[in-house]
Amino acid sequence: MCGICGIFNVDESRQVSSDILIKMRDALVHRGPDDAGEFVQGNVGLAMRRLEIIDLQTGRQPIHNENNRIWIVFNGEIYNFLELREGLIKKGHRFYTKSDTEVIVHLYEEEGIRCVDKLNGMFAFCIWDSAEKRLFLARDRMGQKPLYYRFKNGQLLFASEIKSLLKHPSVSRELDQNSLNEYLTFEYVPAPKSIFKDISKLPASHLMVVQGGKVSLERYWNIRLGWRDNIDEVEASERLFDLLDKAVNRHLISDVPLGIFLSGGIDSSAIAAFAARPLGNRMKTFSVSFDDKTFDESPYAELAADHIKSEHYQMKFSAKDCLEIIPDIYDIIDEPFADASLLPTYILSRFTRQHVTVALGGDGGDELFAGYPTHIAHHFADKIYLKLPYFIRKRILEAVGGRLPVSFNNFSLDFKVKKFISGVGFPADVRHQIWMGAFSPAQKLVLFLPSVRNGLAGRDGLEPLSENFEELAGSDERHADNHLKILFSDMRLYLQDDILTKVDRASMANSLEVRSPFLDNDLVEFVNSLKFTLKFRYPHTKLNFRKLLLARKILPPKIINRGKKGFGIPVARWIHNELRQIICDFLSEDRIKNAGLFNYSYIKQMLKEHFERRKDNRKLIWALFMFELWKERFLD
Repeated sequence: MCGICGIFNVDESRQVSSDILIKMRDALVHRGPDDAGEFVQGNVGLAMRRLEIIDLQTGRQPIHNENNRIWIVFNGEIYNFLELREGLIKKGHRFYTKSDTEVIVHLYEEEGIRCVDKLNGMFAFCIWDSAEKRLFLARDRMGQKPLYYRFKNGQLLFASEIKSLLKHPSVSRELDQNSLNEYLTFEYVPAPKSIFKDISKLPASHLMVVQGGKVSLERYWNIRLGWRDNIDEVEASERLFDLLDKAVNRHLISDVPLGIFLSGGIDSSAIAAFAARPLGNRMKTFSVSFDDKTFDESPYAELAADHIKSEHYQMKFSAKDCLEIIPDIYDIIDEPFADASLLPTYILSRFTRQHVTVALGGDGGDELFAGYPTHIAHHFADKIYLKLPYFIRKRILEAVGGRLPVSFNNFSLDFKVKKFISGVGFPADVRHQIWMGAFSPAQKLVLFLPSVRNGLAGRDGLEPLSENFEELAGSDERHADNHLKILFSDMRLYLQDDILTKVDRASMANSLEVRSPFLDNDLVEFVNSLKFTLKFRYPHTKLNFRKLLLARKILPPKIINRGKKGFGIPVARWIHNELRQIICDFLSEDRIKNAGLFNYSYIKQMLKEHFERRKDNRKLIWALFMFELWKERFLD
């Protein structure tokens, strides 16, 4: 696991500065505290920081092929590298390391840029082919490992994190207001944008080639949903068990100590249970707990740990801990990011790193198996609520929503009802995002100052939805199904740019590698192929997955049958109490008016409503607070 960066000048006479390259490299020291390396050859420079996981002795990067023609810097893990290596040796390739990195070099010799098709893992890498004068970058299928770039004035810069690119003197820090608009909608900046006008993300499952002065981008893999009709529930369960077992075993390969994130939810508990099969009582599991019982999952984590007989470690996370790590959060994400679970993920990663160097997590399970409660809400909206006469909807459900007392508990009834009402009138894909995100288009019309609204040229911040749906693989009618569109959106947007971004930054900030067995290539392909009714049947989410775990007695029924909790923190309550002062400081009248972006009177109103418990404005306030934290660090 590493942090990588590089500089490539199209003009061969334009030499790369080693000093600048090393500054870029060492901005990533947290991603790789164990080693450093660089390769400079005229107009190209590659560099990396290494966290030693596999081949501790000879796996130093950059790595080259037999004749030093091809060089690579690589961030990630290739889980099928041993079988790929064996095939390459049979074809006559000579290896000087035991690393998965060198496998990619020789595979590129055989397959060219199509080498990505055979890689099962999480990765971002850059290959320099000196004979072809080709720079080749690629990112894994689901977006587990990040890759940012800037191409301008005949120069390509790339890096694992934005902070590395900002070390180059030519990179501008100009705010992209279109990206800000999308951030306030999604709570993150969707790829391929970043918050900076000068910097882009290479999207998941994409490759980039720079050759002959031209840059080309290509999607090498796409998500295909619901195309397998000829498989029943029994066969699906058998295949799922086998594929998940193999995926977890692949993800256990490591030359350093390894553990499991165990929240007590069904996904992380299942990963831990499958890992316990080969590891037995040598397995370590890790979790955090909260004082607020509506957010605390520790009893379930303890139940799962007891069932699989792991060596379980647990720590308590409080508002005080949150306040203490806020200065660290500035430097973790590099972009505004409003998923508050970044905080406990960071704490959990820091705690886990005291014991192990690698951890497995349950990320991806909700997106694959339709685990979010929004699927229940969509079904209720389409099949029941929207079929009622308008006057009934208006006078009953919406009246109930207005009279419910405001509660700051996790997923309280008033929060869910009011969220439901806020989005139910929109098309399913837009409705889904309004339920999941922060500001609606109407709210942003009030939030933004007129000068900002005019600059957005009518963009409402929802454009990433339509842009992604245009790429839905295949053209048959099944892809018009609302639930499949929502699954696609969750995988393409929320999983890539929220969940996996959060886990990568929080873990790598603590020099911890986190792996996601649910995102194994074979498992993803199979689960995505299943018809939706094997995953969801109102009101039951993760239907086939739960039945498999129950039938095989892999986990206690109390864990398998519990509803979705989410790795949340008591943001609403903390805003009202412990975090009130710091939030008021960052959202003060002077600060907001000096920035010239937002309407302060609207922000003042939402703060007042929240502090007086007239409205739960947690998502709106937190999104603005995190933007102001970021702005102070990177712009002010």
